[in-house]
Amino acid sequence: MSEPLTVEYSVHFGIKTKGRKVLQDGEQPSLPCEPGRVPRVARLLALAHRFEGLIKDGVVEDYADLARLGKVSRARLSQIMNLLLLAPAIQEELLFLPRTLRGRDAVKLADLQPIALTMDWRRQKRLWEQLRDIRQR
Repeated sequence: MSEPLTVEYSVHFGIKTKGRKVLQDGEQPSLPCEPGRVPRVARLLALAHRFEGLIKDGVVEDYADLARLGKVSRARLSQIMNLLLLAPAIQEELLFLPRTLRGRDAVKLADLQPIALTMDWRRQKRLWEQLRDIRQR
């Protein structure tokens, strides 16, 4: 008598058209990223930092060039660049806001403009905490 043969093989269920499940070879692929979307203010802040780097490196001359290249008004570009006036702690919080799973983002650019135009970082921090507390309700 021969000994029993054991075969190990990795498979997973994939989804085909109309939600039909089908057995597929190999390990299940991991999700490309976590669900939801990065809040708009976080993306705009990252963009502002990128734009500032382009100006420092001499790739573009000034904000007017950036506005022209981005096909936005200079006023809109100024709104975006004003995010760089926020205290570093606030900027960090904005960059790491939780992803928006559905509906509107909790924090809008318009909410941040008055805070960014406040020169005292301690006062900015207090205003930010008030805004954050209101938005979390």
